Amino acid sequence: MKSMTGYGKGVVSREGRELTVELKSVNHRFLDVSMRLPRVLSCIEDTLRTTIASRLSRGHVDVFVNYRNTRSDAKTVRVDETLLSAYVAAARTANEALNLRDDLTLSNVLRLPDVTEIVPSDEDADELIALAKDAAELALDGLVEMRVAEGARLKTALLSGVNAMDAFREEILARAPFVAEEYRKKLNERIEAVLSDAEIDRARLATEVALFADRCCIDEELVRLKSHIAQFRAYLEASEPVGRNMDFIVQEMNRECNTIGSKANDAALTKSVLACKAEIEKLREQIQNVE
Repeated sequence: MKSMTGYGKGVVSREGRELTVELKSVNHRFLDVSMRLPRVLSCIEDTLRTTIASRLSRGHVDVFVNYRNTRSDAKTVRVDETLLSAYVAAARTANEALNLRDDLTLSNVLRLPDVTEIVPSDEDADELIALAKDAAELALDGLVEMRVAEGARLKTALLSGVNAMDAFREEILARAPFVAEEYRKKLNERIEAVLSDAEIDRARLATEVALFADRCCIDEELVRLKSHIAQFRAYLEASEPVGRNMDFIVQEMNRECNTIGSKANDAALTKSVLACKAEIEKLREQIQNVE
């Protein structure tokens, strides 16, 4: 079992190029990858998305990428010769008009505004893609490791919750057979109190009790609830992502508890049902972060 919360970082350096990928994930219904890359790194976006999707199935993942190129050919200096010629021509015209000392030198003119421009060289897209894939795999290793560790803690909490819920189901199962009998006794006592010495129609009383027993019968619901609990426990041991399946099972558990509660008509049984629903709500909250 894996959580959807985690963090991982991967750094790869080769031949003067260094690329860092950081991944941060939180819970989400589906896999949602968010990244903003500078134009020079736009070629690696598909690679990053494909690599992440190959290792993760759910979660919102923020991707941060940092790139450094320290190669000697990483940048070039471009001289705007047209602008430089205009500067020189204007300077000589001013010199002729004002008889100024001509101190034009190369070092002087290169310092003039906008004459020189530092231009990044075109990047090797294939090398960037290779770096991105390797760095992303390293970051995913760390992210998945953290997800697994958090998943183990989630599994412990979920197992404790489903065990507690099963214990309340057992209480309901033990209590259910006595509900109809207690109803018969109470109904008989009320009839006797009202009718006093009058003869009680035992056949009619038996019919009323039978109808009540049929209305409050929760055997099917308890069987289905037991099945859901067994399926939930099986999901806890699964190796593939089971978050969506667990979410569905918890909804079904809640449905069965609601039905049992509506049929209960018994204070002790209702108390166990409410306790069971409280455990289900805890499970629902926790599985929101299960991949």
